Amino acid sequence: MVVRSALDRCVAVAYGPVHDLVVERFKPYRALEHEVLDLVELAVTPDTPRRSVRILDIGCGPGTFTAMLAAAGFSVIGIDRYTPLLDVARETRRSRGLNNISFSRLDLKAFGDGEFDQVVSIHSLYAHPDPDGTLTHAARVLKPGGHAVFVNHVSRFALRRTFRAAVRRRGWLYALGTLRWLVPNRLFEILRQPFGPHYWDEAQLAAHFADAGFTVLDLRRTFLDGGSALVWARKSFDGHGPSGSKDPRA
Repeated sequence: MVVRSALDRCVAVAYGPVHDLVVERFKPYRALEHEVLDLVELAVTPDTPRRSVRILDIGCGPGTFTAMLAAAGFSVIGIDRYTPLLDVARETRRSRGLNNISFSRLDLKAFGDGEFDQVVSIHSLYAHPDPDGTLTHAARVLKPGGHAVFVNHVSRFALRRTFRAAVRRRGWLYALGTLRWLVPNRLFEILRQPFGPHYWDEAQLAAHFADAGFTVLDLRRTFLDGGSALVWARKSFDGHGPSGSKDPRA
């Protein structure tokens, strides 16, 4: 257990620079981040000051997407269980001069009911030790009618299968480019502390979100030819599960 914990920490330390140098320069991942940001912005009415919109980024890692939300004008808190990744995230905040963002190792349970207008999470739910508890607390910390965007892997990105599929669909040049994300991601999955993984298809995701008290507004495949699923959901206005309440964007 001690050896595994030390190895897990080493992986977290190494992941920050790898993420910035490799993942953040990977066009499909950047497109995914903009896809999530578009939904975050869609849930905010034009007359709402962005600084008044509080967003929680669950499993924020090195904080690159958290910083993107802050740069868009929102007030954001990023949480992660890995202190080395949070150190990288705080350096990102300092280097970009963002004062509407903070990072913490706090667990979701530490936040009060209805503290946030939105929650987001990109590719962290599948590796969480308690994904259903995460969804339940995500709904709890949201205000009634608040929105959530989660992206989760549908299955493991097998190197050979994913590479061959990329060749067939978009050619060798695109396929070779996918390796800059596939290889680091595979190494991270092999070496990280073994939680899960919790791969859920669309039907499973819809069921888990409904059980947590969300109404699913959109559920679609995305990222690397549909290797992940994106869920855009809203907390019911009565706080007791899905309802037929009108979408506040309408």
